[in-house]
Amino acid sequence: MDIVLVNPQIPQNTGSIARTCAATQTPLHLVGKIGFDLSEKAVRRAGLDYWPWVPLSKHQSWEEYLEARKPPHAWFFSKFGTRLYSDAPFGPHDALVFGSETKGLGEEFLSKVPADQILRIPIVCDAVRSLNLSNAVSIALYEGRRQLKLD
Repeated sequence: MDIVLVNPQIPQNTGSIARTCAATQTPLHLVGKIGFDLSEKAVRRAGLDYWPWVPLSKHQSWEEYLEARKPPHAWFFSKFGTRLYSDAPFGPHDALVFGSETKGLGEEFLSKVPADQILRIPIVCDAVRSLNLSNAVSIALYEGRRQLKLD
């Protein structure tokens, strides 16, 4: 599977997601405008000593990502999804797509994808707007790994 972050804004979240991707050897794709510095010096200063083991790619746009990777299926995560993440039949080369911490994937982006491919992770308390991005990625990735029977 691919983890795809569209316009990520918070370096600590991306760092935490990168650690999960390194641990599972899951490709991480950063798409669009990145809200922080990814230079080797900045990464080293942040103490990301596992960064060399992150299968990382950057793409200027969603279309560029699709052209490069050609995922058989893409799953889009949003609090507005009507389908539970655990009901999606994840495949081995699927893209798990997440938006920025501040805006998610956005209405315009989501309007271009089939509604049954927009997944939500339940939040029981109405006072909680959303989950932390790195937590949401971990939940989705490990559900996919569980379904695919990956260690």
